Amino acid sequence: MSNNKIVVLYDGVGALLRGNEMKDLVTNYAGEVLQRAGAGYSMRVHNTGQRQAANVFPETPEASKDNLQNNTLLKVAK
Repeated sequence: MSNNKIVVLYDGVGALLRGNEMKDLVTNYAGEVLQRAGAGYSMRVHNTGQRQAANVFPETPEASKDNLQNNTLLKVAK
């Protein structure tokens, strides 16, 4: 066996998680989920300080009811 060491450059990983490339990636994925969810849903992309994040959520009462009854967001996110 070899004695290889793996060194993680935490500053580099953090820069990747906060970068524009990750923002584009999460925006695209959230957009796909939003499109599959249908009308009444909305999305928000933001930086948490540690990483880029996107949220898809029901915006109308009808979409909220649909999500509660059918687990719509859970199903379309897979």
